[in-house]
Amino acid sequence: MGVLLRVLVAAGLAADAFVHWRFAPDMAPGPNAASGTIPGDDLFRAQALLAVVAGLLVLVWARRWTYAVAFLVAASAVGALVLYYSVDVGRLGPIPAMYDPHWYGDKTISLIGEGLATLAALVGFFTVRTADRAPAHTGPALSR
Repeated sequence: MGVLLRVLVAAGLAADAFVHWRFAPDMAPGPNAASGTIPGDDLFRAQALLAVVAGLLVLVWARRWTYAVAFLVAASAVGALVLYYSVDVGRLGPIPAMYDPHWYGDKTISLIGEGLATLAALVGFFTVRTADRAPAHTGPALSR
C-alpha cells in the first residue's frame, strides 16, 4: 500500500502542477493591477513548483514529514480553488483578487488531483512506518 500512496500523492500533485503552470500566463497582472501585490502568474508558477517538489519528495522519501509537506501543498491548493470559486474575497494583503466563478475542465482536473493528493498524503502521514532504530547504547554494560 505504501507504493500506491506515494504514486497517488505524486500523480495528484502532478495534475495540480500541470494545471497551475498552464494557467500561469493567464494570471499575469493587467495594466490596472494594484501595486504591492504578488503577480498572479508568479503565484501560479510557485504553486506548480511546490507541487512538483512535494511530489518528488514523497516519491523519493516516504516519511511523515514528506507526507506532511505534500498534504499542506495539496490542501492549500484545494482550499484556494474552492474559496476563489465560491467567494469574491478581493485582495488579501499581497495576494491579488483571484475570484473566478466559472467552472471548466481544467479546474476539475486540478480539484481531483489536489483532492486525491490531500487524502493520500493524509493517509500516508498516519500509516508510514518509521525505520527501526538501533538502541542508543550498543557497547558492553559497565560494571559497578
